[in-house]
Amino acid sequence: MPERSLAVGEPGFDASEASSFALAHLSDLHATPVRVASPRELMSKRALGWLSWWKSRRKEHLPRVLAALIDDLRTSGADHVGVTGDLTHLGLDSEIEEAAAWLARIGPPSRVSVVPGNHDAYAGSAGAERWSRWAPYMGDGHFPYVRRRGRVALVGVSSARPTAPLLATGRLGLAQRERLEALLAELGAAGAFRVVLMHHPPVPAGQSRRRQLDDAPAVRALLERVGAELVLHGHTHRSTFATLPGATGPIPVIGVPSASAVGRRPGRRARYHVYRIVPRGGASGRDGFELSLRVRAFDPASGGFVEAESYAL
Repeated sequence: MPERSLAVGEPGFDASEASSFALAHLSDLHATPVRVASPRELMSKRALGWLSWWKSRRKEHLPRVLAALIDDLRTSGADHVGVTGDLTHLGLDSEIEEAAAWLARIGPPSRVSVVPGNHDAYAGSAGAERWSRWAPYMGDGHFPYVRRRGRVALVGVSSARPTAPLLATGRLGLAQRERLEALLAELGAAGAFRVVLMHHPPVPAGQSRRRQLDDAPAVRALLERVGAELVLHGHTHRSTFATLPGATGPIPVIGVPSASAVGRRPGRRARYHVYRIVPRGGASGRDGFELSLRVRAFDPASGGFVEAESYAL
């Protein structure tokens, strides 16, 4: 990261002095090596997953692409990074450990927030203990969690659930939805800029029924009731842009491609986003916030990342 006197979220930071906040979003790292220690590890849907990885995914998701993204991220000016799941291929214990090393390369827990994806719960449990190595990046390790960074509130939810073969669906569940609604209402009343981090998109984003969020209608309904300022997701391996109606105005719902994809298929090349959140009316944000987006994209010719697009949202 570029040097600065003090970063948002670090000890001693005074939110009243912040004029803006930069949040980077990346997803679907898929850069962990698949090392099967025993045939017993493939006695589940992991057998099909391993076959898919061997035939194609290992040629599409390259550690060198993710490494180039992380190098570029250090010069992006981001104050914080949100990672929305699928850090692994098959959710093997060895992959969970390897993914923790990738997270450390991205940044310390104070600067990085993570939620899991369906590949991270591929055929094991979906409890917090499954990802205990990532717990420092997940608030208290239970979902939903909230991490405050100045006027910005990062709210992480988990849609990761073990599923039957050929399914990649997700679900928040009633308890998590109820807690999410209460947290968003509380944060909204406090004037925070609420960013929801999740893996599966809560809106149709080109995914088939077997890859959707099962309780998406209920999630959309709660977002419409209490609002949010931004929803970030992964899962689709494509750039996706949508909006939902919210209590305080339209809610942008935005997804990114895989952070390690070399781009053998059109539209799937690795990208990450950098959002600039600027309070109107000073640090209090009493007049709302301005939101802009820069897109950084993998360039096969140089092997690095370049500026692709920018938007005012």
